Amino acid sequence: MGRVMAPFGVRGWVKIQTFTQHAGNLKDYPLWQLGSDGQWRSFRVESARVQGDGLSAKLEAVEDRDAAMALRNCQIAVPRDSFPPAEAGMYYWTDLLGLSVVNTQGAHLGKVQRLMETGANDVMVVEGERERLLPFVAGVVKEVDLAAGVIRVDWGLDY
Repeated sequence: MGRVMAPFGVRGWVKIQTFTQHAGNLKDYPLWQLGSDGQWRSFRVESARVQGDGLSAKLEAVEDRDAAMALRNCQIAVPRDSFPPAEAGMYYWTDLLGLSVVNTQGAHLGKVQRLMETGANDVMVVEGERERLLPFVAGVVKEVDLAAGVIRVDWGLDY
C-alpha cells in the first residue's frame, strides 16, 4: 500500500509514498503493518494528512525523529479483512495473484504472477510455458471466478 520514505519533522511523523490510487486512501486504515526483510510490526495510525502526492503520518509509539528514521524504507501493508468489498466487476490485484488463466478453448496459459498499470489499461503478467502479457480489459477477460481460482480469457495460444 506504500512505504516509509523518511522522517517528517522531529516529533515522530513519517513521510509516506503511497501506492494507492489516491494518497488519502491509506488514511482510511487505522492499523498498518510495517516491515522489511519479512519482519512485520503493527502500528496504530494516530494521525495522517495528505501532503502533495504523498502522506505524512504519526504512528503510535513513534515519538521522535530517531524512531521515525528506524522505519525508513519499510513497506506498508494493511490487513486484507479491512478492505471494503470490491464493487461488482472490480477486483483487488492481491485477489488475482496466483489465479489460473484459461482461454476460451480450455487451454491453460499459466498463472497470474503480477499486474502492471500501463496508463491505458492494467496488464496481467501470466507465467506458463512462457510469459504472456494480457490486457485486463472486457474484450479479453471474459470471467473472473475467484472461488474456483480461474480467469477465463479470449486469448490464443499463439499470441
